Amino acid sequence: MLSLAAEASPDPTTWVLALALAIYVVGVLGIVIPVLPGLLLCVGAVLLWATETGGTIAWVTLGVVAVIYLMCLALQFLLPGRRMKREGVGGVTLALGVVGAIIGFFVIPGVGLPIGFVVGVLVSEYLRYRDWDRAWSATKSALRGVLHSMGIELGAALLIAITWTVGILAH
Repeated sequence: MLSLAAEASPDPTTWVLALALAIYVVGVLGIVIPVLPGLLLCVGAVLLWATETGGTIAWVTLGVVAVIYLMCLALQFLLPGRRMKREGVGGVTLALGVVGAIIGFFVIPGVGLPIGFVVGVLVSEYLRYRDWDRAWSATKSALRGVLHSMGIELGAALLIAITWTVGILAH
């Protein structure tokens, strides 16, 4: 009788996997709409799955995902950051762009985040150089850097999804 009750209860792995997939989807959305730490949520989803699933395959999958995440961080630091510095966009400019994005997010719901970023960078660079053409050039460079960074994160999210799928199927 006791074994029948155990068979009737839902499989907790299914619920954990569904929750982890939902977290992963929110993570990918967080990459595209940079309000949440998107890629970190994707790694957290795999961590949740590995913790609840257990076993060598789950932990190896998590280890590979962690390596992909660390490689993504390194690429984001090296490629877009180096290019922006080479083109004269400084850290203060990017910080003011982020402040502008946060303000824009609340002032113009929906589209204010990218608009605020552009305005923040443009104003910062104009105050720095006192030349609209040079400020606009630096703003375009900052936008390219942000888009490259987003592309790197989306690529890493895809590699994480593939790795996780292989881990799920192998488990």
